[in-house]
Amino acid sequence: MDNSLLIQILIYIVQFFNFVWPIFTWGLIIYILSSWLPALRESSFGVFLGKVYEPLLEPFRKLIPPIGGMLDLSPIVLIIILNLFGRGMNEIFKVLFIWLH
Repeated sequence: MDNSLLIQILIYIVQFFNFVWPIFTWGLIIYILSSWLPALRESSFGVFLGKVYEPLLEPFRKLIPPIGGMLDLSPIVLIIILNLFGRGMNEIFKVLFIWLH
């Protein structure tokens, strides 16, 4: 297979990832903020966000219990991990570009 075709495919993957990843992260922020608006959390959109993000938040809630029973730090930890994951993926893509050139 020609390297130019692999590079073109990798470019499409990187563009897709860099388009979808911020949307995914902002969705988490919206889900976190929706806890202040019960009507939003109970809407079909809020339920959808809950189905997407609760499985990701649950392991962190087991590791980091809420402070004072009220302050849940697990979303902050998840945002940091998502940020690091996104940066790591972009570094992997850069290495692949260098390797294919």
